[in-house]
Amino acid sequence: MIKARFKEYKLIFRLPAGTSRGTLTEKISWFIFVYNDANPDISGIGECSPLRGLSIDDRPDFESVLKQVCNNVGFYLKNPKVLREFPSIRFGLEMAMIDLEQGGQKNLFPSNFTLGHDSVAINGLIWMGTYDTMQKQIREKIKNDFSCIKLKIGAIDFTEEIRLIQSIRKEFSESEIEIRLDANGAFEPKEALEKLNLLSEFRIHSIEQPVRQGNWEEMADLCRRSPVPVALDEELIGVNDYQRKKQLIDDIQPQYLILKPGLLGGFEATKEWVDLAIKNQIGWWITSALESNIGLNAIAQWTYSLGNKMPQGLGTGQLYVNNVQSPLKVVSGRLFFDPKQKWEFPKELE
Repeated sequence: MIKARFKEYKLIFRLPAGTSRGTLTEKISWFIFVYNDANPDISGIGECSPLRGLSIDDRPDFESVLKQVCNNVGFYLKNPKVLREFPSIRFGLEMAMIDLEQGGQKNLFPSNFTLGHDSVAINGLIWMGTYDTMQKQIREKIKNDFSCIKLKIGAIDFTEEIRLIQSIRKEFSESEIEIRLDANGAFEPKEALEKLNLLSEFRIHSIEQPVRQGNWEEMADLCRRSPVPVALDEELIGVNDYQRKKQLIDDIQPQYLILKPGLLGGFEATKEWVDLAIKNQIGWWITSALESNIGLNAIAQWTYSLGNKMPQGLGTGQLYVNNVQSPLKVVSGRLFFDPKQKWEFPKELE
């Protein structure tokens, strides 16, 4: 019989991480351990990692629901869709079970990636901050051979953000450095198109969520009129029913989808979005949701299995001072898995 337990763990950011929703200094993750009581020495581990203020399961009863899931794990394994309102728990349970089925070695999707023979292209993430701190981050990413830079915008003065982007384009062409922007819904609908027209001068690859989620009409209008391709991110959160997903795609018709399995309910639920994107000739890529290396590892392995060659949003492994030490490493803008490197868990998780 399958049994489950969980542990809470506080991740501490190495440096404050600025977003349009505020600055992050710490993050809570809950780790699910599943095992067969006939062989309790082998367990699978999954990560439940809701984002404060963004995840639909960022709610006071989260831990009590997680306890209920662990106490009745057999039921939830047979009926995962009952956890639609708790996508990070659904994801953590799915991840843990795949790990257990593969022998509990955190090699969930064996491939050339997990053998160390191949890697995944990733973007270099630039957190919000002052002009000088963002400029410093940009220089570091370019120095480390990233060819795709993603800037979070919407926190400092827009003219300063334009100046930042302009400074990249003065030195690097579109073919040398791909620039992605993430507004996290910071633009007001009435000003969004004007800002996007200004940004288009700098040959931007795409902009994530220019206006706040839930404004389908405004978003659809932007997708039709914007000179910068629009990517949906937060817009997808909480859209769980397949027909509702299809309706969103039909109504908004975005150029890209940005898919976070931890916020969308796991691999199976995210694959529905992937299939819809492919069917509708919409570009897509996968990103982490600031999970520890446990979640990042599972997402990276799954992402590799999908065969998408675009830069993915999986460069978050060095965010925390107390992360789980893993075989993942970033070299020259690519994510590698070193099978010779052992996992090292903090004492709190042993």
